[in-house]
Amino acid sequence: MDNRFKFGLIGKNISYSFSPKYFTEKFSKLGLTNFKYFNFDIPEIEEFPFILYHKEHEFKGLNVTIPYKESIMRYLNEIDDEAKEIGAVNTIKITDDNRLIGYNTDVYGFQKSIEPFITSNHKKALILGTGGASKAIAFAFKKMGIEFKFVSRKVSENVFLYSLLTKEILDEYTIIVNCSPVGTHPNVNEAPNIPYQFINEKHLLFDLIYNPAETKFLKEGKSRGAAIKNGSDMLELQAEKSWEIWNLE
Repeated sequence: MDNRFKFGLIGKNISYSFSPKYFTEKFSKLGLTNFKYFNFDIPEIEEFPFILYHKEHEFKGLNVTIPYKESIMRYLNEIDDEAKEIGAVNTIKITDDNRLIGYNTDVYGFQKSIEPFITSNHKKALILGTGGASKAIAFAFKKMGIEFKFVSRKVSENVFLYSLLTKEILDEYTIIVNCSPVGTHPNVNEAPNIPYQFINEKHLLFDLIYNPAETKFLKEGKSRGAAIKNGSDMLELQAEKSWEIWNLE
C-alpha cells in the first residue's frame, strides 16, 4: 500500500458501529500507525461526495451500512459483477487514481456464518426486510440452494406480508433471518412483528444485528427451542474480506 491511510464507514445513526474499533485494533496489531478509520454518519446519501472531496487523497477504502447500500451505487465508477447482481454494495475500494469500485462482502460473511447451523430441517427461509442487506442474504441463499421469500409490510412479488404470516408458513420456512434494524441498541425491547408462538426446535433464527448480542427476536426463538445466531461473526468475516479487497493491487 502507498501512503494513503484513511478508511471509514458510511451510514446513518452508526454511533454504535463495531467497525471503527475493529479496524483501529487491526491497524494497531499490524503496526500500521498511519492508518485511521472513521465513522461518517450522514443524514442523506447526497452528502457522500463531500466526504471524499474533503480529503480525497487520503482515502483507501470505505464500508457502507444501513441505509445506503443501494443508493451509494450511483456514486461509484465501477461495480463488481456479484455486487451488481445483488444490487447492493457494502465495500468500496478507492484506487490510486481515485476511482471508486464497489463490492459486496455481506454474502461471503453471511454464508460462512450460517452454514454450520444448517441442518436437513432447513430447506426454506424467510428474509425479514427488503433493504440492501436483504438482497445479499437472498443472493447467498440462491448460492446455497435454499428457497426464500421476503417478508415486508408492502405487497410485491416473492413477498409475504408480516400481517399474513401463519403457522403453515412458519412450519414450511424454518430459517428466519432478520435483515431489518428492528431491535438494534438502544431499541432492545423491539422485535420484528412475526407470530413467535409458531416457532419451535426445528427453526433457525439469524439476526444481522450484533448489538445487543441477543436481540429480542433471538430471545423469542431461543425460548422456544430454536437455534439462534447473531451477526457478529458475519460482521468480522465481511470486514476481513473488505480488508483483503482494499489490499488487492
